[in-house]
Amino acid sequence: MDEPVYVGLGSNLGDRQAHLSAALEALRATDGIEVVALSPIYETDPVGPPPQSPYLNAAAQLKTALSPGALLRRLLEIEASRGRLRTSVRNASRTLDLDLLLYGDRQVAEPGLDVPHPRLAERPFVLEPLCDLAADFVHPVLHETIEQLARRVRAPAAVRRYGA
Repeated sequence: MDEPVYVGLGSNLGDRQAHLSAALEALRATDGIEVVALSPIYETDPVGPPPQSPYLNAAAQLKTALSPGALLRRLLEIEASRGRLRTSVRNASRTLDLDLLLYGDRQVAEPGLDVPHPRLAERPFVLEPLCDLAADFVHPVLHETIEQLARRVRAPAAVRRYGA
């Protein structure tokens, strides 16, 4: 339970902020999960088939007694509770998206679960909020800090602090 675990949160359908808040409350209410920190919320341009509305994105640092697989199952349950519909369309709009980004230094490759998240290093909308929590964390596969990865893909116009 001492390993830092990072989860990405996103929403671009309905009351985006309410979906993120509900996800955090569900995480806090889950036995074996402690929400340690939350990044600021960012508004980000959508990635995926148009038309789509902007996303709200954030990152949360957790401490958990759950295994990576059990944590992923809980994240999927929370998504479903907020009306997330999974379709065959990749990067489609969604009420809630919860991604297990990092689980300490662990590398996990199981059916339906890859940790570190395989596209983390390509996504400014994930890296910017993650930088607020773990800029110096070294990616266990790429051996670069989150800040170094973010600098490489930074797109200031596409990732803005929400409400700022």
